[in-house]
Amino acid sequence: MRKILLPVTACAVSFIAGAFLTAHDDPKKPLTTDMVDVASRVFGLEFTPAERDSMLDELNDTRNDFDAIRKIDLPNEVAPALYFNPLPAGFKLPQGPSSFKASPAGKVTLPANRDELAFYTVGQLGELIRTRQITSEELTRFFLNRLKTYNPNLLAVVTLTEELALQQAKRADAELKAGKYRGPLHGIPYGAKDLLAKKGYKTTWGSVPYKDQVLDYDATVVQRLENAGAVLCAKLTLGELAMGDVWFGGMTRNPWNRETGSSGSSAGSGSTVASGLLPFAIGTETLGSIVSPSTVNGVTGLRPTFGRVSRHGAMALSWSMDKIGPMTRSVEDCALVFNAIYGPDGNDPTVIAAPFRYSPLPSLKGIRIGYLKKAFDEEYPTKENDAATLAMLTRLGAELIPMELPDIPANRLTFLLSAEAAAAFDELTRSGKDDQLVRQGKNAWPNAFRAARFIPAVEYIQANRIRTKLINDMAQRLKTVDVYITPTYRGGNLALTNLTGHPCVVLPNGFNARGLPTSITFMGQLFGEDKLLAVAKVYQDATTFHQKHPTLY
Repeated sequence: MRKILLPVTACAVSFIAGAFLTAHDDPKKPLTTDMVDVASRVFGLEFTPAERDSMLDELNDTRNDFDAIRKIDLPNEVAPALYFNPLPAGFKLPQGPSSFKASPAGKVTLPANRDELAFYTVGQLGELIRTRQITSEELTRFFLNRLKTYNPNLLAVVTLTEELALQQAKRADAELKAGKYRGPLHGIPYGAKDLLAKKGYKTTWGSVPYKDQVLDYDATVVQRLENAGAVLCAKLTLGELAMGDVWFGGMTRNPWNRETGSSGSSAGSGSTVASGLLPFAIGTETLGSIVSPSTVNGVTGLRPTFGRVSRHGAMALSWSMDKIGPMTRSVEDCALVFNAIYGPDGNDPTVIAAPFRYSPLPSLKGIRIGYLKKAFDEEYPTKENDAATLAMLTRLGAELIPMELPDIPANRLTFLLSAEAAAAFDELTRSGKDDQLVRQGKNAWPNAFRAARFIPAVEYIQANRIRTKLINDMAQRLKTVDVYITPTYRGGNLALTNLTGHPCVVLPNGFNARGLPTSITFMGQLFGEDKLLAVAKVYQDATTFHQKHPTLY
């Protein structure tokens, strides 16, 4: 029986390695049994001397294979030939055509104080353009001016796409004059997280080694928003290589408290929407990068099902976890934007064709909402606001059903992200260019990329097998509910559902003792964004938290 070792400390590994690396300091020299012994201890196994000796030929041959494949150019956009599928056994995709019915616009008029336009919803601004009370060019110049005025304090913009924006706005006005109306996003300004490619403009990924990178194509999401008539005003900040809120230009600020960051990695998307510099923005999430900045900045964010929105033209961090979604002022704004960007494009093979049938609900009567009872019962800083949310859902007619997540330690599986990210940025590590990244601490990417190289392929595959169990267990847990609700950062939900690919809507549900926004998270069934958004909208319409906004100076 193979002996399993307790974890070896870094000091112990360094001491053991140092004992023989002096004699074997050329990394190209053949491996020895001593090296195999130390390496095996890193991942907690021990082999006999005879077993280690037997492995040497295989290990040296494999290392030669590594050397050979490293000579092959692999740009970030080349995905592995293994595609993640979030569908549990027996899952039946929704069938039939898509449909979209927005809430009635009502009477929308230009405010006497034009500055109030900064906090109008996409739906309201769209109605002003449709009824020709304002032109897209006027609205675009308004938001471009706000971006120029307030961005120096927020550091939320990498590149202002002013020339392109004015061209697109003028086209939108000309089309409307000619009787061509593209829909509710026609002429609406927006910003895109700067890991989405736009031809003719830099796509920096927020990172020093890529700060002058120009990609000669448009991301699918950018293309689709242009086809919907939206106007790209800015490429927005992201924490370097999609971690946190620190990029090569500094730390993106939270407009509610500019002494703090806006969280990440969709830092600029959250900051600009919250501060009224743009009506909506596109963010991405791998492990909280829409949920967290939406929470911190007090905006509404939709993280769609994995496989809903094409990632063509987006920086890859984790091919099995990356997702793209809108960050807006309201739930219905998320629905309006999502309706323009979802669906297959022929370029991202993970995208699955499924209908999106959105229609507002008159109430929550008959809706079964699960809630993570253990998480809500704990003592934590936002407990009072979250308890008020549960009470409101009951008043709105929902049936609240206690439930729990599968008893699988999802946080133990997040090294899958580290392994994929290290592969996505393999060249950075091998070239030494990782030294150029802004953050260099133990919890920053350079160290994470290096450490990930010690994740055995066998453990990576085993973790994905456990992920399959997690997906199937979740399907069983969700059979009795339409959606479920969770404290945003409690109960292990964030890591677990990013691994399973479930969609969520995160929206403001109050303020903490420091006057900063708090949030609640609604979770949906796979490919169930329509019902998820409709349920979350009923709750949001019964509150006013999403109508609050920070004061800018």
